[in-house]
Amino acid sequence: MDMNSLHPLVRVGAACAVLALAACASPEKTPAVAAVAVSHNAVDNAVSAGAPALAPAELSSAREKMMRANQALAAKDYKTARALAIEAQADAKLAQSKADSAKSTEAANQIDADVQALRDQIDRANSDQR
Repeated sequence: MDMNSLHPLVRVGAACAVLALAACASPEKTPAVAAVAVSHNAVDNAVSAGAPALAPAELSSAREKMMRANQALAAKDYKTARALAIEAQADAKLAQSKADSAKSTEAANQIDADVQALRDQIDRANSDQR
């Protein structure tokens, strides 16, 4: 099953379970595991915001760093895992912001075009009445 198809509450529950397990682990491991879980959610949010089409470079960077963070976590290099996860989260948030900005710009451009079309229609109607 694809992680993106899971209900958000299931993903949050899974992240909580990971965090609960991490709480039983070493003090170095807990922040790293938490950071990796947060970076996964940030990437999911960016994907949901349309980043694959609107901010592909930033999303690719986030995914690559998240993958390296997972590898570092598996190798028990918790310091590196945490640092990469934080970078992945920042890249994912940038991707989400760029996607949101692009959608907002497109919506504003559409509204401008609609307003111009209405103005043109009013001008034509006024000129027909003269």
